[in-house]
Amino acid sequence: MKTIDELLAEGVAGRRVFVRADLNVPLDSGTITDDGRIRAVLPTVKALADAGAKVVVASHLGRPKGAPDPAFSLATAASRLGELLRRGVAFATDTVGESAKSVVAGLHDGDVAVIENLRFNAGETSKDDAERGAFADRLAALADVYVGDGFGAVHRKHASVYDLPARLPHYAGYLIATEVGVLKKLTEDVQRPYVVALGGAKVSDKLAVIDQLLAKADRLLIGGGMAYTFLKAKGYEVGISLLQEDQVPAVKEYIERAEKSGVELVLPVDVLTATEFPDLKTKAPANPTTVAANAMPADQMGLDIGPESRKLYASKLADAATVFWNGPMGVFEHPDYAEGTKAVAQALVESKGFTVVGGGDSAAAVRTLGFDETAFGHISTGGGASLEYLEGKTLPGLAALED
Repeated sequence: MKTIDELLAEGVAGRRVFVRADLNVPLDSGTITDDGRIRAVLPTVKALADAGAKVVVASHLGRPKGAPDPAFSLATAASRLGELLRRGVAFATDTVGESAKSVVAGLHDGDVAVIENLRFNAGETSKDDAERGAFADRLAALADVYVGDGFGAVHRKHASVYDLPARLPHYAGYLIATEVGVLKKLTEDVQRPYVVALGGAKVSDKLAVIDQLLAKADRLLIGGGMAYTFLKAKGYEVGISLLQEDQVPAVKEYIERAEKSGVELVLPVDVLTATEFPDLKTKAPANPTTVAANAMPADQMGLDIGPESRKLYASKLADAATVFWNGPMGVFEHPDYAEGTKAVAQALVESKGFTVVGGGDSAAAVRTLGFDETAFGHISTGGGASLEYLEGKTLPGLAALED
């Protein structure tokens, strides 16, 4: 895999460089609530622009249905990119149409442009190779060189991620190089004890990675909505908590495998419950009740790990040489259910080991809860991509960058 440093050494002045970034930022009424993914691509874009390239940045945002949708426009992200770069950033109102062609044609050496949401064109996400390829051909006409730096999308076989690199000289940007380097530390020659904390809503999203980690990790900490499927598999009442009943047999098998293989599987010993889901807009007090994990009332739902579980999880992270954390421990968006996630984040901050926050909601939680990002070894920009890498899957976007 060639890197951007090799491209810079070759020289980029006057060349049109297509940067596939991940500007898929969360928006609330048109306002960016977390610009972490934009900041993550800054080193690549700045290095290219400073070297005199004509930089064309492209990304997806959300899940529009293959047609323009103002709710998913990249205009706000483009504006924020310009603010962070402290230079003007041109914006094309389409992907490969007249606006994109005109904007790119008007770039001078060192200029930066963003084209509209790639998913406004059905060819970007099409499962038909020919349709994807046709869109990739039109994107290739906008550039001379391709730089892949959208780590959050490398697990997708999409036109701009998989097909376009085959049509242009291609290089990995700084973000992708960093992300891959970190993931290798989690899969090759891992420093032990190796502790993995998994949370989030659905256990089905994590089954494949749990399967792999049972052969690699020393300790697995389970929290979030997925914990209730594990508690159910242990035979506990989980009330009206989030539960994937169809996954209980698989989870039972994993619990048995962990015991046989000597992997310590840590589940909540107490949880915070309520009779209904909290209001995340008003954040009105929810008055949660703390109950033992094996004594949940049938009419209540678990929404966070309890105080004893927080202490337990912190103690299980304290001696770790390597930590991977993916998924919050509870509904961290509400202050009454944020303490479990805070406790795990704080334990990582205090750890002397190599700590990785695995993207997605975990990364958002770290920033939302006010933690210093530099206190962690690495905060990934791609939750799904990180998990699939740890599962041992071949990621299309990384394979496309290989020579």
